Amino acid sequence: MGNSDGIGLATTRRLLVQGWSITGLSRSESAIKNPAYDHRVVDVSDGTYFELIDNLARSGPLDLCIYFVGIGEALDPLDMTNQARVFDVNLTAMVKTASAVVPAMVRSGHGHFIGLSSLGDELISAEAPSYFASKAGFSSYLSGLGMALRPRGVYVTNIRFGFVDTKMAKSPYKPFMMSVEKAVDHVEYCIRRKPARYTAPRIAIPFVKCVKIISKLAAVVTFSRHR
Repeated sequence: MGNSDGIGLATTRRLLVQGWSITGLSRSESAIKNPAYDHRVVDVSDGTYFELIDNLARSGPLDLCIYFVGIGEALDPLDMTNQARVFDVNLTAMVKTASAVVPAMVRSGHGHFIGLSSLGDELISAEAPSYFASKAGFSSYLSGLGMALRPRGVYVTNIRFGFVDTKMAKSPYKPFMMSVEKAVDHVEYCIRRKPARYTAPRIAIPFVKCVKIISKLAAVVTFSRHR
């Protein structure tokens, strides 16, 4: 899902070279022309999405499902129309996807579900609260789902990236920016090794933890001033 551009498109191309047969879903047409590739145009927030993904899951054995979809929306307190849509795309549609494909994997006794989250899942943002909160829910859900499914032979991997050089990287400050091809290297590693949680680049982990601590201290100071 979400493989018509960015990391999803690059991953699809690499897996096709390796001999995978792939069905891709996105809002846009795909530039890929390959007999081993089938593309469907659909918006994950549409009412028809679950039925489509459910039918695909029932049509044959499914070894791997990767959820690449993600959007971000800056907060405008005077117009919060699109805040709920961020949750619909980033979180709710991912859960719907898992709900469609995981039962078939469990019945077959094998399968791998991968979701692309963000290092922002540990942070709170005043600029884009819907994005950061949806990623927090995304990571939490996949962590619990993975614990439930591993004894049944089905693996769940939560990939947490920092900034990747795609259209999603809108911040004026992009520390430890990673190329799309490097991000695909990490996705490919996760396909092979099936970790429950994978964070890249690792150098960004202490940076995020420092930001988290600073944010908490700032919140405490603000609270104290208003008491």
